[in-house]
Amino acid sequence: SLQNDSVVAGGGAIEMELSKYLRDYSRTIPGKQQLLIGAYAKALEIIPRQLCDNAGFDATNILNKLRAKHAQVGP
Repeated sequence: SLQNDSVVAGGGAIEMELSKYLRDYSRTIPGKQQLLIGAYAKALEIIPRQLCDNAGFDATNILNKLRAKHAQVGP
């Protein structure tokens, strides 16, 4: 059983921050470009998701925690 699933800075942090920035930016523009930028933002989250999977963590739970932490930090 997993003893500690706390979120720490490190692998995937930059990708999560870029993903957040791109998602926020995509909401400010119209049309197909919004979808393309949103898809790129989602693709960046593959890196931290894979790191979670490789470490045996619940990737969905950890990514939700990461998104929440990144939302607390200003631009």
